[in-house]
Amino acid sequence: MVVSIPLGYFGGIGLASRNGILFKGGNFLDVMTKIDTIVMDKTGTLTKGVFKVQKVVAEKIDETELIQLAATLEKNSTHPVGQAIIEYAGDKIGSLKSMDVEEISVHGLKGIIEGKKILAGNLKLLKKFNISDREEIEKIVDTIVVVAINGIYSGYVTIADEIKEDSINAIKEMHALNIKTVMLSGDKQSVVDYVAKNIGIDEAYGDLLPEGKVEKVHALKNAGKHIAFVGDGINDAPVVALADAGMAMGGLGSDATIETADIVIQNDQPTKIVSAIKIGKITRNIVWQNIILAMIVKVFVLILGAGGLATLWEAVIADVGVALLAILNAVRIQKINV
Repeated sequence: MVVSIPLGYFGGIGLASRNGILFKGGNFLDVMTKIDTIVMDKTGTLTKGVFKVQKVVAEKIDETELIQLAATLEKNSTHPVGQAIIEYAGDKIGSLKSMDVEEISVHGLKGIIEGKKILAGNLKLLKKFNISDREEIEKIVDTIVVVAINGIYSGYVTIADEIKEDSINAIKEMHALNIKTVMLSGDKQSVVDYVAKNIGIDEAYGDLLPEGKVEKVHALKNAGKHIAFVGDGINDAPVVALADAGMAMGGLGSDATIETADIVIQNDQPTKIVSAIKIGKITRNIVWQNIILAMIVKVFVLILGAGGLATLWEAVIADVGVALLAILNAVRIQKINV
């Protein structure tokens, strides 16, 4: 038992590694067997996080000037949305430079460009600075970046993200295991609802700040749910730490989230979440098989010994033989396909 049980967990961690999943400890294999609710971030987890500008709408200024100002400000951000605007602007940025740039968490950026006070971010950024927008913007499904110049709304840029190819299959497999799925995102509710409807998520919440995500996970835990949270952004790190099992997308994930996570999915495929659960259950089954095998044989030989029927060979089989069988059973995990 002393040899075979740890070896069973080593085998489970090895099987996970072969499938591109890094478990940071054998105890998390056990945790995954109890998960009944999986909470996921949207961008970079269920979607590719590769954004492309779809449309530029300017008001009272030229479209080129709008994209110039937005791209110049976004050069100070590493967010995928900002990178999409920079890529779209290309050489249009020219020699423009930004000053006194400040990043407002989950809102956007503000700064000064050629003496003009520029804001670029989501609708919450405009509300924060009491700037009125246009009603039609609220109905746009795509992600948008609104721009304000000197406190006046000046236009917006729409940006679309693609859903990952295997996100739909991942959600179907989770439902097949009777696991509830929840999506939390900082994007506006219309975008979140659109993605949730397309991939079959049970519940979806948008317009969330990092503390809003924490509150949602706290509420689920207080309801008695065993939760795995899957995310990639630096804003997801607090929720990853709070969940029973924190999972990070290793390709797109930020260093802080990967460091905090208990489990890292190296290739960013959502279906690997299901694989992690299956590997946990396989490992648990193998460990219990070894425990039961060892106990049955030991008790049987003890009974034979008490009746004077057990010889030295039976004792050897009960000890070394059972240990070898348990080790071989544990090694068998490596050959299982998930």
